[in-house]
Amino acid sequence: MSFVLGVTGGIATGKSTAVAHFRSLGLPIIDADIIAREVVEPNTEGLQAVTQAFGPQILSDDGHLDRQTLGALIFNDPEKRRLLNQTLSPFIRQEILSQIEEKRQQVPLLIVDIPLLYEADYDQYMDQTAVVYVPEALQKERLMARNQLSEQEAQQRIDSQLSIEKKKQRADIVFDNQGTIAQLNQQIDDWLASLNK
Repeated sequence: MSFVLGVTGGIATGKSTAVAHFRSLGLPIIDADIIAREVVEPNTEGLQAVTQAFGPQILSDDGHLDRQTLGALIFNDPEKRRLLNQTLSPFIRQEILSQIEEKRQQVPLLIVDIPLLYEADYDQYMDQTAVVYVPEALQKERLMARNQLSEQEAQQRIDSQLSIEKKKQRADIVFDNQGTIAQLNQQIDDWLASLNK
């Protein structure tokens, strides 16, 4: 049986950078974003459920999900966004849990990369949770620079998630990403070393 670490963060806090370091060390990663894309591949139950909820106009001619059309439908409509999440979350959860179950028999340490770890109550399936943290002001600054957003647009995206401070309070481990990538990687290396003691 392996140790399962759930890794999360806020938008533009550096979660992907941290997960990339775990990956570079050869650790197995379960990526919720990849799973979310896989459950709506052509001929899946997930895509069928989304098509039933939103209509056939969300399908491209070749039977794939037309992400642009779906995005336009849900972008400014919280009700439709909620419907999409409710429709897909059972498929995503089932696949994440099945991958955890399968991989935890094979490896000593498993990293599960889940953006909405706390919001969707995945923390209950983890041995510990880690948050990649920066204060909200720096988060907003990085998001504006990375995505060329106005301050208001950046704030709206940040506000659509559980606040980074609340995530930090709930985490077993906090990787502070206010410094350099090398400093973030060092914190990860130190945590891994402490696991092996």
